Amino acid sequence: MDCGVATSKTILLFLSLVFCTAGGVLAWVGARVIQSYDTFEGLIQDKQILIPAVAIICISVVMLIFGLVGCCSTLRESKFGLTLFFIIIMVIFAAEVAALVLTFIYHGKINQNLEHSMNDTFSKYTGEEDAATKAVDLLQKQLQCCGVLNYTSWTSTTWFASHNNSVPISCCRSNVSQCTGRLDQPNLIYTEGCEVKLERFLQDALTYAMLVVLGFAIIKFFGMLSVCVITCKSKSRRNGYQPLYA
Repeated sequence: MDCGVATSKTILLFLSLVFCTAGGVLAWVGARVIQSYDTFEGLIQDKQILIPAVAIICISVVMLIFGLVGCCSTLRESKFGLTLFFIIIMVIFAAEVAALVLTFIYHGKINQNLEHSMNDTFSKYTGEEDAATKAVDLLQKQLQCCGVLNYTSWTSTTWFASHNNSVPISCCRSNVSQCTGRLDQPNLIYTEGCEVKLERFLQDALTYAMLVVLGFAIIKFFGMLSVCVITCKSKSRRNGYQPLYA
């Protein structure tokens, strides 16, 4: 077997295996990004930043079938199958590039209006079982922060004035049991603001998604080159041509 064809077949078989596993990986990545936003749903008003995650999940749905098509077509050197596989790779490659561009665009939009939406949610904090209270408590506990910009942001809220000038218990450090939320004991509460930590959390989630999509896009590019090599070599053998170096 021609070395170029053997190498190209190996790449395509590997690519087919990647297709079979990539569906699950991409689905997990997309779901992880959505979960990251869904966890703090009450604090984020711009839902357009979920578009990249939805695009990633849509790509993953059909990848398993494409992997099976690629494997069978490569082993049989089917012209029709390889052509179909090439089109599939090219379409997914274009979709991944589009998802990459969207992710890059929305990567820079995370902080837009984030402070405003967070201030709005924090101002609605009541300490009861309402959506705003649950979102704020979850945010402060998970990210170990207090207030929007820092713990003093609570001083401008209704909660602070009506609760003896104290911050919510969710601001208390997890290893401190005697914390009451009063500001005269700042060593017992988290002092760092939540806006910076939430923005960093969301940025990291999108960055991870970008790296995964970029990696798969590079593999798709080499897969398209391999299809071209196998198709050209197969056509040459059918026409009776022999390579000069044979």
